[in-house]
Amino acid sequence: MRRFLFYGLTFFLLVTLWGCGSTQSAAEKERLASEVKEALAQSSFRFEATYAYPTGYRPIYLSPYYDVTVSPDTVKAYLPYYGRAYRAPMDPREGGFQFTSTDFTYRYGPGNRKGSWMAHITIFDLDRPVTFSFDIWENGSARLVVNDFNRQAISFQGDLRFRGEKED
Repeated sequence: MRRFLFYGLTFFLLVTLWGCGSTQSAAEKERLASEVKEALAQSSFRFEATYAYPTGYRPIYLSPYYDVTVSPDTVKAYLPYYGRAYRAPMDPREGGFQFTSTDFTYRYGPGNRKGSWMAHITIFDLDRPVTFSFDIWENGSARLVVNDFNRQAISFQGDLRFRGEKED
């Protein structure tokens, strides 16, 4: 009987505590979705990568310093690269995607699913064509697929940050 009472009480406490967890209200979710849409329309956001998914390899957890900053006139990228390169760079410091671009195209639109958007950036001022394709959800999480003519594609998972948002 004691065992039944112990397990019943434990189950009850777990369900009660799980139900009291912090969740976003509908107003907060709507506010975040409008911030995401506004940042995409103004082409003003920062993507902070947390995981890298190389083609044919296992996922890699990243330190918090890898990001892509998009503004109306500049794209700054600081991302690692894992995978097969078809043409290796002469300088070993050029192994990842580390550049500042002012010659690019930016376009965005609705995504494939409800509550998602897509943004495509094509970089022209590098020695090779590079395309960044963002899949962005209304909760602020995003997936970035990088297509480079000289390398296998690689994707990144992370979160968007907006201007005026507090830094962690």
